[in-house]
Amino acid sequence: MNDTIQLNNGVTMPRLGLGVFRAPRGEATQQAVREALLAGYRHIDTARVYGNELDVGDAVRESGVPREEVFITTKLWNEDQGYDQALRAFESSRRRIGFDYVDLYLLHWPVPEKRLDSWRALERIVSEGGARAIGVSNFMNRHLEELLLTASVVPAVNQIEVSPFLQQRATRALCTSRGIVVAAYSPLTKGKRLDHPVVDEIARAVQRTPAQVLLRWGLQQELVVLPKSTRPERIRQNGAIFDFELDAEAMQRLDALEEGLVTGWDPSMVP
Repeated sequence: MNDTIQLNNGVTMPRLGLGVFRAPRGEATQQAVREALLAGYRHIDTARVYGNELDVGDAVRESGVPREEVFITTKLWNEDQGYDQALRAFESSRRRIGFDYVDLYLLHWPVPEKRLDSWRALERIVSEGGARAIGVSNFMNRHLEELLLTASVVPAVNQIEVSPFLQQRATRALCTSRGIVVAAYSPLTKGKRLDHPVVDEIARAVQRTPAQVLLRWGLQQELVVLPKSTRPERIRQNGAIFDFELDAEAMQRLDALEEGLVTGWDPSMVP
């Protein structure tokens, strides 16, 4: 679980993170974060709209793991976009999390007519040390190309939905060409394809769970993977993906599963 990737500004980011999307506020989120840190995770992914930034911060403090060893990501929600609004929203998120800085701050969505002003705010935030790195989420090629025309800081990360069933190859290729790390949310397809026969056959062959196979595919595709769970045993299982590899044949079979499966938000039609 110590596997990291270097961002384009030199900051290192753990390749595995615990997502807390829709994790219940309060003790459920806090317990999940504590369990993840106990299991060796060092990356927690939250957002203002999730409503659990406070719980993430509390759990990190209670864990006893030094703050500098934990990579915390949070995100700017749509209604908070715009230059001044984004600055205020960031300060609110930072207060809720309860630390002097966050490791990564993302634009959660490419909000038309506001995303460029929001990005200018994030550039200020990173320049002043409020965030160690900044990036975007749910940005497709046209959103990235527009941003890159005027940005003073190239995004360090683009967090998008990626799995063997939704590979986002064009967007990933653009990100790679500009040194932007791709972080995969919903890498387990929200459970919709865990029983796929190809995934199941590969899992049985390597004596792993289907979830571990999907996460391992993501690692071998050079992604950061962000599985979400609040169940301690699943959190531990999802973390046990660094002591095996999928061979070339298994990777090719998984690569062939592309079907455009979107399980959450679909930014492809956002102007």
